[in-house]
Amino acid sequence: MDFAVYITTNPNRSVLYTGTTNNLPRRIVEHYLERGRKKTFAGENYCYNLVYYEHFTTMMEAIEAEKRIKGKSRKWKERLIESFNSEWRFLNKDIVGEWPPVKILEDPYFQSYLRKY
Repeated sequence: MDFAVYITTNPNRSVLYTGTTNNLPRRIVEHYLERGRKKTFAGENYCYNLVYYEHFTTMMEAIEAEKRIKGKSRKWKERLIESFNSEWRFLNKDIVGEWPPVKILEDPYFQSYLRKY
């Protein structure tokens, strides 16, 4: 498995969301599908644009990194993002392979996921 901590933002880069996952491409698509939904912070704030990620060998390491990042100021997070992605480029296509996701949504997992909404 591929464990990661990641930061997403909304289209105008005004809100940051930090999370962990064991499947970064899948999670980014999930955030995209949840956009505008009030059930989650990321969904309510349209935080589906990936701007930072870091891989780990265990989920425990990823969770520790998430806690460290969440405990920091916005300014600190901006510096972290800029050290990795100086232009704040949306990295979704790099990770998912296509953006916006079209073909990937044909996957049975996402078909099931879409039926929840």
